[in-house]
Amino acid sequence: MRGSRRATSLGLSTLVTALCLGAGCATAPRPVASERAPHFFEAPTSDDPWTPQIASWQARERALPDVELLRPAAPVSNPAAAASAAGRADGATKPRGDLRSEYFAFRAERKRDLAREVAAWIQSTSKQHYIPDGPVDHWATLAETLARNGDDCDGLELLTYHTLRDLGFREDEVYRAIVFRPSDRQHHMVTLWFERRDDPWVIDPTGAMTHGMPHLSEVPGWVPLKVFSETEEFTVRGQSLESLIAGRTPR
Repeated sequence: MRGSRRATSLGLSTLVTALCLGAGCATAPRPVASERAPHFFEAPTSDDPWTPQIASWQARERALPDVELLRPAAPVSNPAAAASAAGRADGATKPRGDLRSEYFAFRAERKRDLAREVAAWIQSTSKQHYIPDGPVDHWATLAETLARNGDDCDGLELLTYHTLRDLGFREDEVYRAIVFRPSDRQHHMVTLWFERRDDPWVIDPTGAMTHGMPHLSEVPGWVPLKVFSETEEFTVRGQSLESLIAGRTPR
């Protein structure tokens, strides 16, 4: 009996110790075996039943690569009235709006909000990181600007340009631009966002030309000379622009 009690006591002691240890700090979970983890990018088999449908969609989507071609020719002035005329969805309690117009309006406003946020950030940040070039004008790369912890307008502008591009703005709507002020013959670098091809938004990294994000037509006294990216270069031409640059009053 005595030996049995001692064995029982030892057994209970071991069990209590194990329970106490188990109730302490949580142990790290065992890693999932690699063979159980999903492999996302394996080539499909030749008889994959989904492949034909996926390939069909891919071909049709690539046939219209620019989503801007889907933009409505004119906005729907009264989506509710238009939906009423077209009829109601089965079981719907209110008229359907025009999905195309609603989609592009929502997307445009979100892009404007994002661009304004970028403009506010760079114009605030550049106050602590503006470094003039000195007698020799050097156009820095983005890597050089970050390594130097700042630059002048042409280096700081790259932060805006690359941010918008990295956030999804298309290659054909965001450009770097050289602008010119005829009154004192000063040149400056800004980012132009061509939401409209005839009157882009201006994001000035240092605020020397403008603050906020106005349209170019709202910034008097400055004229664009060049518009360019890593792969394209354009010269801005027009009778009124050439007259301003030459110091003449346009007719």
